[in-house]
Amino acid sequence: MAVAFDEMGGSEGAALRPAYKELSRWLKDVPPDVLAYRRREAELVFRRIGITFAVYGEADAQERLIPFDVIPRILAANEWKRVQQGLAQRVKALNLFIKDIYSGREIIKAGVLPDDLVFRNAAFRPEMSGVQVPHDLYVQIAGIDIVRVDAETFYVLEDNVRTPSGVSYMLENREIMLRLFPELFARHRIAPVENYPDELLATLKSIAPASASHDPTVVLLTPGVFNSAYYEHSFLADKLGIELVEGRDLFVKDEFCYMRTTQGPKRVDVIYRRLDDDFLDPLTFRPDSALGVPGLMSVYHAGNVTLANAVGTGIADDKAVYSYMPAIMKFYLGEEPLLKNVPTWRCREADHLAYVLDHLHELVVKEVHGSGGYGMLIGPAASKVAIEQFRAKLKTAPKNFIAQPTLALSTCPTCIESGVAPRHVDLRPFVLTGRERTYIVPGGLTRVALKEGSLVVNSSQGGGTKDTWVLDG
Repeated sequence: MAVAFDEMGGSEGAALRPAYKELSRWLKDVPPDVLAYRRREAELVFRRIGITFAVYGEADAQERLIPFDVIPRILAANEWKRVQQGLAQRVKALNLFIKDIYSGREIIKAGVLPDDLVFRNAAFRPEMSGVQVPHDLYVQIAGIDIVRVDAETFYVLEDNVRTPSGVSYMLENREIMLRLFPELFARHRIAPVENYPDELLATLKSIAPASASHDPTVVLLTPGVFNSAYYEHSFLADKLGIELVEGRDLFVKDEFCYMRTTQGPKRVDVIYRRLDDDFLDPLTFRPDSALGVPGLMSVYHAGNVTLANAVGTGIADDKAVYSYMPAIMKFYLGEEPLLKNVPTWRCREADHLAYVLDHLHELVVKEVHGSGGYGMLIGPAASKVAIEQFRAKLKTAPKNFIAQPTLALSTCPTCIESGVAPRHVDLRPFVLTGRERTYIVPGGLTRVALKEGSLVVNSSQGGGTKDTWVLDG
């Protein structure tokens, strides 16, 4: 694998990059014990406010802290501008793509996408065929995972447009950094992220159905306290000043959705749902679901409630569909992608599969519906036994997998037990698309692989997070 690009030191540490000059000076001035103390203090704050997550499927699935790194990641304004333009382009194309596959299906008729990739996809929702969603918007909230390999090149690693998570960590990371390192902030002009809740609420209100009042009622629908992201659900509802509801708090009557309140029923216009499609409505999807609202889809079909994100958006999270994104952007926008896709072999295709089977030791292999760093093989770091086990999986169900080259993810300075050392990072920026405008948070959530040499940044696999600074001007 190529030598990783150091975001502070440049290629092979050749020269200190301008965006990091002040941070470098500060790191030289601050005593190591002070940095270690602030690191412990940050952990105490996180514990006190209860920022935790749980990992499903573990024998002892107890709540854990996501490790927080106190050294920020810094992006120059011109770097961020390129990323921002690429994100806006990509989400625009994703919205057009999802609309098309549930209506005219022109992309399939044109032979750009094979029909079975859509119609036999577990995330495709035939119930959405021909459904007119408010304002033709399917993806109001997107989290697009990006990695960097050199000074100029950013790759999109995957799209998260079903129920993207992590924004609460972005907001809390900034708040804690402001509290613990005011002197470091004083040395920089940093674009703010704290207006995200206001922008999110404005976005959600802007997409209310035509039948809503001038001040639409917005709620956040959570699966409940046992969900791994419940902290984020309650955090966001509080920040937005909206009700946090479970399915049992809502009911349907005469093709409208209502919330039970102490003053009686109140009409709900927009549901920011953090519940997967399968559980939304037991009358349409899983009949055994007690988490959703019976009849909700009838209200949705009638155009009397907006669901954010729309039902059926999960098709765009599929990693085989991801491999077609350059073609998708060309088809709908007539443009080349501003942010590159990682070259991808689709194991569903015989020639691609043959190549992957011959090069497993040097590739990353992922499940098309996988997430959280699970169900993947990192060939260069895998044992011979693991590689052979994956070979058997690929031969049995090739359509379930894609493969990609092992990218040399960029590194950032990170605070570890022995001092400061480079660790690999990725970035999840958040894109809000409303009726009239798109808003992109300056920065987003940087995730960091805390184990030396590791490329897996997911919190469920031992990764941490750090604050992301975009220099203002």
